Amino acid sequence: METISEKIRSGGRISGDEFLRLARYGDIHLLGSLADTVRRRLHPDPVVTYVIDRNINYTDICISACKFCAFFKPPEDSSGSVLSRDELKRKVEETKALGGTQILLQGGLHPDLDLEFYEDMLRFIKELGIHVHGFSPPEICHFAQRSGLSVSEVLTRLITAGLDSIPGGGAEILADRVRRSLAPRKCSADRWIEVMEEAHNQGLRTTATMMFGHVETLEERLEHLQRIRDLQDRTGGFTAFIPWPFQPDNTVLAESSDLKKETAFGYLKMLALSRLFLDNIDNIQASWVTQGPKIAQLSLFFGANDFGSTMIEENVVAAAGVHFRLSEKEIRRLVTDAGFTPRQRLMNYTLV
Repeated sequence: METISEKIRSGGRISGDEFLRLARYGDIHLLGSLADTVRRRLHPDPVVTYVIDRNINYTDICISACKFCAFFKPPEDSSGSVLSRDELKRKVEETKALGGTQILLQGGLHPDLDLEFYEDMLRFIKELGIHVHGFSPPEICHFAQRSGLSVSEVLTRLITAGLDSIPGGGAEILADRVRRSLAPRKCSADRWIEVMEEAHNQGLRTTATMMFGHVETLEERLEHLQRIRDLQDRTGGFTAFIPWPFQPDNTVLAESSDLKKETAFGYLKMLALSRLFLDNIDNIQASWVTQGPKIAQLSLFFGANDFGSTMIEENVVAAAGVHFRLSEKEIRRLVTDAGFTPRQRLMNYTLV
């Protein structure tokens, strides 16, 4: 522990074996202290950022049927829907009126919508004058499969239509054993990385995520982080990393197993480990939407330097029974009370 701790404090990069040793034997106080050291080295000014945006799910109809998702509707479910242009316009205009600078646009893998639908939707939103942070890698792969085009061609067309950046959704755990178990119809770990690498090569910035605390092993968490770190070494295209624990309520996975919900202790530990291993990603985001305001506030001392989004609207986590909500005013108060200065940002971390 002393040797690894000294390497981290002196700015060195830890190996996979060292990550596993920290995860197994490092106590929560040590991990928090080391993560805070790295955070302060990367961000010496006491600033915590946040973004004002809205999660817009353009459809809940999905053929993936992931076992961890409580939001999707199968195609035969008559309650499934696709947002109308009027609804989309109302949501965007409301977001802008509240000071929002972007929308997070994601949806299910709809079996019937063609690529032209998504291009038209992007052009419609861009005419309303807002940044579109949209379409996770599984969606991009789905578009490519339905259209018969390559990932590169799909991305080129979406960028031309107005796509500004890509969220890191659909990563879950980037280990194929886990993906086959939880979401066999979703893209593989290699394909997820392929989409992000191509997006970076075409000039898009993206985020990366990890949903942990379900069927994965510690070694598979490491595989996930290693894939992210390796890609960042190649492209530098990730702006932030966002880890959060699986929310089990109302999901098939929870109903079919005795899975226990990840504790706040486990969340803070994984957050700190992420900060320590991902030495080439500048920003680590707290997950108040799954952990609530007080644990998110504590996250600022376990490696996080970003409070994430105000989430004017959020549906996926809410479908799993978690309903935390924070206004911009509340986020700023929580950050200030923790001893930091709150600053609004854009997707690329330019300060507003």
